[in-house]
Amino acid sequence: MEDAHAKTIAEVFAQLRANPGEGLSSREVKRRRKIWGTNELPCRPKKPFWKLILKQFDDLLVKILIAAAVISFFLGVANDEGSYALVEPGVILIILVANASVGVLTETNAAKAIEELGSYQADVATILRDGNLGVFPSAELVPGDVVELAVGDRIPADVRLWNMKGSSFRVDQALLTGESDSVLKSVEVISTVRAVLQDKTCMAYSGTVVTAGRARGVVVGTGMRTAIGKIQDAMSSVDNTDDTTPLKRKLDEFGTVLSKLIAVICGLVWIVNIGHFSDPAHGGMLRGAVHYLKIAVALAVAAIPEGLPAVVTTCLALGTRKMAKQNAIVRTLSAVETLGCTSVICSDKTGTVTTNIMTVSRVCVVNSVEISVENQSSPANYLTEYKVAGNSYAPDGKILEILTDKPVDRPANLASLLHFAICSSLCNESSLSYDRTTGSFKKIGESTEVALRVLAEKLGYL
Repeated sequence: MEDAHAKTIAEVFAQLRANPGEGLSSREVKRRRKIWGTNELPCRPKKPFWKLILKQFDDLLVKILIAAAVISFFLGVANDEGSYALVEPGVILIILVANASVGVLTETNAAKAIEELGSYQADVATILRDGNLGVFPSAELVPGDVVELAVGDRIPADVRLWNMKGSSFRVDQALLTGESDSVLKSVEVISTVRAVLQDKTCMAYSGTVVTAGRARGVVVGTGMRTAIGKIQDAMSSVDNTDDTTPLKRKLDEFGTVLSKLIAVICGLVWIVNIGHFSDPAHGGMLRGAVHYLKIAVALAVAAIPEGLPAVVTTCLALGTRKMAKQNAIVRTLSAVETLGCTSVICSDKTGTVTTNIMTVSRVCVVNSVEISVENQSSPANYLTEYKVAGNSYAPDGKILEILTDKPVDRPANLASLLHFAICSSLCNESSLSYDRTTGSFKKIGESTEVALRVLAEKLGYL
C-alpha cells in the first residue's frame, strides 16, 4: 500500500481487511503469505566465479594482448627458442592475471556490502493474531498484521502507526533518511500523497529502530515492497545499466584504431616482401611466405602496449583502495575513474560525511575549594573543564584536564564528575550492546542519551 500515510486508520484497516482489536487469524495469515510471500529481502543469485573472471577479460585491449601472447608463443616454438618462447607470453599472462584478480576482488567486496542490507531486518516481532499478542519470526509477517513496537525494537516491516501508548513515540530512521536526530511520530493523516519518507510521520519503516515510546501499527509493506527493499532493488539494478565510462570508451577506441593500424601495417609488410618469397635462402616460395608472415606477426606483437592495462588497473586499484578505507562501495574499477568527470555530487550528510555517532568531547563542572582569608575559611566555587577522548560508542577514552592537559587518574573520585556521571546514567533510557561479529558497540535509544551513557562509563561510574 503506497498511500497508507494519506488514509485514515479506518480506511487502511478496511482496505487490508484487518481487525485492529483481534489482528489476523492464522488461516488468513497462511492465505496472504501465499499471495505476498515471506517478509524477507531475497538474496540475489550470486554470479558464478568463472563469470566474474571472464568479465575481466571482456575488453578489446585485453583480447589483443591474449592474441599477442598466443602468437608470440607459437612463433617462439616455431623458431626453436626453447624456454625463451615462454618469456613474453608469461609476462603478458601475469599482467592479465593481476588485472583480473583486482577486478574480481573489488566486485566481490561490493556484492558483500549489498548483501549486508539484509542484516538491518528484525529477527522477531510482537504480533497480534487471533486476539493474542505473541512473538513470531518477522519473516512470517504479512500485510494486515498488527504489530506492537517498543523502545529498542527494530521495526520488522513498513508500518502505518495507529495507536500510541504514551506522550511520544520516536524512531531513529537515519538508515533511510540520514536524519541524525530521531523522528517524532504521530498517527495523523498526511495530506500529501506523494510525500517523501521524511514527511510521512505516521509511518514507521522496516530496519529503523524505536528510540522512545510504545505504539501499535498495521503492516502495509513487506519484503521488497518496503522502503529498504526498494533501496536493495535500486542497487541491484545497477548491473542492468550501461556502465561504459569515458575512460573505457577511450580505451576501446584506442584498441580499435590500434588493431586496424597493426593489421594494415603487417599486411603491407607482408605484401611488400612478396618479391622475396622465392629467394633461394628460404628454400622455396611457401617457406619464404611463412618467413615474412612471422616477421609481420612479430611486428604486430611488438606494437601492442602490453603495459597499458597494467598501468590503468594499478591506478584504478589505488583509487578503489582509498575509497574502501572510507567504507565506500565500489562496484567496478571503472567507477573510480568517473569521479574525475563528476561536477556535482548529491550526498547525504549523516553516515556519509559524518558517522552518525554522537559523543561527549568536553565537560565543564563546578568544583569547590576552601579559601583562607584572615584566618577564616570560606568555600569558593570555580569552573573546571575536561576533555574527553574517544569518538565512538566504545566506553574507552581518557579524561584530560584542559588547563594542564594531564589525564585524570580516577575521575569518579572527584565529587563533581561523579555526580555528573550519576545524573547522566540515572536520567537515561538508552543502552549499549556489543556486536561480536563487527567488533563494535551498537546503540539503543536517543543519540544524546547514548553519548551521556558512554561518558558515565568513561568516568568510571558504571
